[in-house]
This record gives sequence, structure tokens and C-alpha cells, in this order.
Amino acid sequence: MAEAARRLDLLDVRPAPTEADVAVLDAALGRLPTADMLRALLTGERAGHVALVSSFGAESAVLLHMVAAIDRDVPVIFVNTQKMFGETLAYRDELAERLGLTDLRVFRPDPRLLGQRDGTGLRWSYDPDGCCDLRKVEPLGRALAPFDLWISGRKGFQSGTRTALPTFELDREHAGGAKIKVNPLAGWTRAALDGYFEEHRLPRHPLEAQGYPSIGCAPCTSRVRPGEDPRAGRWRGWDKVECGIHSPLPAGPQADDPIF
Repeated sequence: MAEAARRLDLLDVRPAPTEADVAVLDAALGRLPTADMLRALLTGERAGHVALVSSFGAESAVLLHMVAAIDRDVPVIFVNTQKMFGETLAYRDELAERLGLTDLRVFRPDPRLLGQRDGTGLRWSYDPDGCCDLRKVEPLGRALAPFDLWISGRKGFQSGTRTALPTFELDREHAGGAKIKVNPLAGWTRAALDGYFEEHRLPRHPLEAQGYPSIGCAPCTSRVRPGEDPRAGRWRGWDKVECGIHSPLPAGPQADDPIF
């Protein structure tokens, strides 16, 4: 018990990461092949302070497979917004079982906040930013609080807003102070991802074959037409390209939100 308390004390006083820490990581690991970079990150001095955040979406199996091949005990965080496709939840369970993930952590929206700000469950239809904040950003903030670094599955080719995606960046948007966000697949192409799926015989998300190359919550995800941006089916018809996990959402009403 005393040892556990001592470890908690050490966690509490550990300094928050800075831009200088990001630069050091990038200089040391940024030019390594992806698997080597992940191994150094997950087995070095930062072991135990890193989590992988996965949507278990269309291309998630690649990064999950890479991490599991290094250490199946790495915490994997999944935010269940309670608006997910049933196919995504089934795919999550299939991959977790196949890859032998031992620490899958599922976080959900705070039911008290949902009751106050989205009682009908329809906020997505008139305020998608507010819905994302309630159902994605807030739960992820709680999930990431114990960690210094988190691994994201973003790729540069996914949309015009991600073309200059760095491998390492400072993330100030979540609970517990600043984090370092790691984007191991930032420079990967779709062809490279497809090749990895084939080489390792990984299962594809069942909705991909139905025209969903990017998969989020069911009400806000539509099929993508030929020639469109892979993320064109996300929040179609809205001036919105991110959920707020990777970029801050516009400031909106909080305490004075209507109760629906």
C-alpha cells in the first residue's frame, strides 16, 4: 500500500510535457521506421505512461496490431459515445480478442452531463460540436488523465486539414495538463495500409465495403462517393471536419445549455 502511494505521489509531481520534450522525441525517434519508433516509445523510460487511443474504425487494425506485437498490455482507450455503429462495437471485440489486448479501457459520456445537455439524445442534429464535446472530448479527457503521451491513428492523406501532420505534437486540449500526442502513421499512404492489412491478414471493418472509408458515430457518418475526400462522409452538410479530440471546438454554451 505504501509503495502504491509513493508511485501516485511521483505521478502527481511529474512535470507536464513541453514543446522542448516534443523536439527531443522527434529528434531521437522521428526518423525511425514506425515499428521501431513504437518499440522505443513503449519499452523505454516512458513505458507505463503511454496509451493508445483507438476508434476501432476503418484502418485502426494496423496500429493496434503494431502495438500488440510489442506489448499487449499497453492500455487501449476506446470512447463509446453511445451513438456508435453496432458493426464498430463488434469489430472492436473481434480485434481485441484476435490481438490479445489485455487492457482495453472503455469510457462513456458522463450520464449527468447527458441528462442536462442532451436528454433526448438528439443534440447531434442541431449542435454537432456540442454533441462531440459531451460524447467524445469529455470522456477522452478523463481517460487520458493518468498518461503523459497518447498514440493516435491519424494519417496525413485522410483530409486537407491533416496533410502536414507531425509525428509528435504537444496536445493541451485534455485533462491532467499537456500531453504529447504521437501520430505514428502520419506519413503512411493508403496503399501502405492496405499492404499491411494483406501481409498480416487483418480483418477489415465491415462498413468499409459498404462505402464508409471513415467511420464515426452512426448519425453523423454517411457513405463517401467516388472521388471524394475519405472523410467527406463525416458531418456531411455541416461546416465541421473534426470532433474536437484533435483540434479545439468553437466555444459554446455550457452552464446555460437548454435541458432537452
